[in-house]
Parts: sequence; C-alpha cells; structure tokens
Amino acid sequence: MNTPPPDSPPPLPEPQPPALPSAAVAADGREPEATPASRRAQRALELRAALLLLLMVLIIGVAVLYLMWVRGAFEATQKVYLTTDDSEGVVVGMDMTFSGFPIGRVSRIELAPGGTVRIQVDVPVKSAHWLRTSSVYTLEKGLVGAARLRAFSGILDDPPLPPNSERVVLRGDVSAEIPKMVADARDVLQSVNRLTGADSALYASLNQVRTFTERLNSSKGGLMGAVTGNDADARRVAELLDRTNQLVKNLDAVAVRVDGVIRKADSQVLGKDGLVPDAQAAVRQLNALLQDVRHTVVKADAVLKEVQGVASNANQATTNLGDLRADVEASLRKIDSLITEINRKWPFAPKDKEVKLP
Repeated sequence: MNTPPPDSPPPLPEPQPPALPSAAVAADGREPEATPASRRAQRALELRAALLLLLMVLIIGVAVLYLMWVRGAFEATQKVYLTTDDSEGVVVGMDMTFSGFPIGRVSRIELAPGGTVRIQVDVPVKSAHWLRTSSVYTLEKGLVGAARLRAFSGILDDPPLPPNSERVVLRGDVSAEIPKMVADARDVLQSVNRLTGADSALYASLNQVRTFTERLNSSKGGLMGAVTGNDADARRVAELLDRTNQLVKNLDAVAVRVDGVIRKADSQVLGKDGLVPDAQAAVRQLNALLQDVRHTVVKADAVLKEVQGVASNANQATTNLGDLRADVEASLRKIDSLITEINRKWPFAPKDKEVKLP
C-alpha cells in the first residue's frame, strides 16, 4: 500500500451518486412512470420554450423588415439607366449621390449588346426631382477608396428626368492618368536636359553672358570694351566721348556770350534810356498833336459851314479864313517839330529831313 508523503494534502473523497427515495425505486431496479404533476411541468416548460422561440423569430422578422424599410425597400422608385464603357469599381448596392447626399442605389449591372455596361439605378420618387434632363452623371475613381457615382444638375429649372431614361456616364479615373502624367514628366525632363545641354542655345547664351561679365570686370576697356568687344573700338568711343564733352563746353561758353549780348540789347532797347521809352514819349506827343489837328479840322469844318451859310458877309469870312489859316499853320509847325524830334531819336530815321508845306 502506497502512503502519501507527509507534506501532500489529504485525498478528496470520491463523489457519491445521490440516493433515490425508496418509493421511486422499484424492486426490479427500473424507474417508475412520471406522475401527472411532472407531465404538466414538462408541458409548461415546452410551451415557454416555443413562445421564446416564436418571440425570437418575430423580433428577427421585425428587425429585417425595419432594416428593409430603412434601406428603402418599400419606397416607390423610378429606374435610371447609366451606360459606360467600363464598370470597374461599380458594385450592386452602391449609392448615387447628389451634392453629397445619396438619392439612388445601384440595383443591377449588366452588359449591353453593344459591348457597353448598363447600370440600373433605383431612385426614390421623393428624390427624383433633383434629376433633370440636363443632369450630368460621373463615375469617379481615386487612388484611394472606392468608386463614387455622382449626379450634377446645373439648371434646376429644366424639365424633370423621365422614368427609365438612359444617360451616359462620364468617367474620371485618376489612376488611369498616372501613366500619362509620367510620360509628360519624362518629356519635360528630356526638354530640360536638352535645354541645359552643352550644345543648347541656353548654354551658349550663358557663355556669352559670362564672357561679357569678364570683359566688364576686366581693367582693359571696362564697360566700353565689354560693349564694343575690342580695345581699339573702346578707345575710339572714349575719344568720341571726350570730343563730345569738349563740344558741350564750347557750346556752354557760346550760350553765355549770347546771353550777355541779349542782356545788353535788352538794356539798350528796353532800358530807362533806351529806344523804346523815347519812342513811347514821341508817340504820346504825336497823339496830342493829332488831337489838336482834329480839333482844328473840326473848327475848319464849322467855319466852312458858316462860309457857305453867310456868303454875303465876305469881310467876316475873309477874317475867319485868315484865323483858320493861322491855326493850320501853327498845327503844321507843331507837326514839323514833332517829326523832327522823332527823326532825331528814332534810329532808322530817313536822311531827308525836309518837310514841304503846302
């Protein structure tokens, strides 16, 4: 007999089957038949299980109906058929959006007889007013994410889209543009390489600019040497500039002399003792003399009228004519003295100073 070690716990007792009541065990060892009370309890338990199963089926059915109602399975819809040349990315159940809101759902995708793809979209009647006869439909597929089916209505005043209409979808696949973008980038890089190559026009232009800068910074010629290209032409340009500078100085001196002459002429002609003030005084004297002559002429006219009126009084008329002659002679003497004064002061007076009297 094996004895357990002193440190190990004592063994647990083996479980014994429950003892049956003495009345429930027959003499031959068989179980007795169930009583009516136990049968009623069993039926009640089965009824409860059936009710629980029925309630579970009812809840599942209600949930399925609710989900179908939420997904619009019971809404009135109209069909719109969209055609495209490739249905990659389009799956049944995807939404067609308008301004970011779903207004339809793809219900079927089929291949048309002409080799194009025909996409059937179910649009609820309450959302069909967003689709017009001029609406545009696009299928966009980006680098990341699923494809997107969109509708655009630029003019909402156009007639509504009739049911079962068929429209063409415009595709916009970014991944399809990548090879073209790579080819364009390669062409651009090749153009840049040709532009910056050793035999390119840009390289030759840069060399010429560098040569010009070197000539400009050199001590031989400076700017003129850089512009003309050789030292001889630069020296000629420098000599020409020196001559031009000397000519400008000479012109400046001539201008100063001309200015002095003009100032002298101004003082002689327009000065205080110049010609113009004397001429103005002479003109004033001549004006006064002409006024006297005019008065004399007026008097002569009056006398002539009196002579014509009183032809009988000859002695008086002769006396008046003598006075008139004396007045005229006095006026003429004044005119002669004035003309003599003008000829004396005027620089361009005639040499003949004789005045003939009538």
